Amino acid sequence: MRLMIALLALILSAPAFGQSALPPAPWADRQIPDPAQEKEARDLMLTIRCLTCQSQSIADSNASMAGDMRSQIRERIMAGEEPEHIRRWLIERYGDWVSYEPTGDPILWPLWAAPAVLLALGALLLRGRLKRRTR
Repeated sequence: MRLMIALLALILSAPAFGQSALPPAPWADRQIPDPAQEKEARDLMLTIRCLTCQSQSIADSNASMAGDMRSQIRERIMAGEEPEHIRRWLIERYGDWVSYEPTGDPILWPLWAAPAVLLALGALLLRGRLKRRTR
């Protein structure tokens, strides 16, 4: 019985051991000394979605994943990479969902056209209803 209780206590305490003991990313909460580079990094961070929070940009999130992404962006900007190149890298790595800016991929065209099609169908239905009433 004691063995089962000890085993149950070990299993229930397992999530506590899942906490990361790693230090935060070096540039997660520090600004780049060059104000122009920091502005580029900050502007980019505002357009990237936090993968953990899902409703915040990585600039506003306190999640460790967002801190890692902020650090990577700052390191790459300091290395001389263009923000658009970093954005493409993040989208390639995490998918289109990570960016707040919608893409114009052909596979998404039906989604962009759907509101116009629905409005046109609604207008046709309304026109048909009004014609029936006038008769």
